Amino acid sequence: MISLAVVSGKGGTGKTTIATSLFLSLENAQLIDADVDEPNCSLFLDIKTEYVKDAQVPIPVIDSTKCILCGECVKNCEYNALANLPNQILVFDRICHGCGVCSVVCPTEAITEKNRSLGKIFSGTNEKRRFDYGELIVGEELSTPIISTLKEQIDEEKDYVIFDSPPGSACPMVEAVIDVDYVIVVAEPTPFGLSDMKVVVETLYQLNKKFGVIINKEGIGNEELENYCREKGIAILFRIPFDMKIAKSYSVGNNLLKTFPEWKGKFQKIIKEIAEEVKNE
Repeated sequence: MISLAVVSGKGGTGKTTIATSLFLSLENAQLIDADVDEPNCSLFLDIKTEYVKDAQVPIPVIDSTKCILCGECVKNCEYNALANLPNQILVFDRICHGCGVCSVVCPTEAITEKNRSLGKIFSGTNEKRRFDYGELIVGEELSTPIISTLKEQIDEEKDYVIFDSPPGSACPMVEAVIDVDYVIVVAEPTPFGLSDMKVVVETLYQLNKKFGVIINKEGIGNEELENYCREKGIAILFRIPFDMKIAKSYSVGNNLLKTFPEWKGKFQKIIKEIAEEVKNE
């Protein structure tokens, strides 16, 4: 199985368009929409999904009869989710990441854990294609645990699994790409597009990930993005032109392959080349 992640420096670059196009160009594949704040791959797929389970995070529960208010849990919490008050340890469960360090360092074993739901996981199949996505509960702040839960849904029987990652380069994006074989960066050839892509590229270098770039809306800006890729030795996998026909088709929920069915072979070629590079590694 080859695993891919489609990322972008900002929203609106065409990440979902590329992810669904790659998915629909394959037969035995799985698509995971890890953009859990606003999952929208389902808008472009004819796959019915059903609820599977909740995505949960363990949060501390403090037994006041055992707690001696030593503050060790507070000192060791990297996320400042605990506060030492005169008469109690206060837990801020909405910023707790569920790492469990507090229960480990507690000298009196006063801390246990209970699960708190952050979102829901959905799944569906259509022939040999499988689609999964996560949905963050409105008002919740932590999306990374949902992405971790989505990874548990990976079907090892598939030839390919594709992640539609959250935009940007923060923790949710890192969680989505950390285990994949290859990353596809979707970027616009504009000053903002290049600036945001540079941040993503530096993150991928830090993670030691193999990656290439797909330029979307080619012709809308200048050649600085291509010059940057050339200087850095970054492979440009594909160029999608700035075309009103694509925009109109997208606005009514049509996938890119429905507008340009002849591009199916091009996406298959991209995936084949990526698979060969991964296998050679």
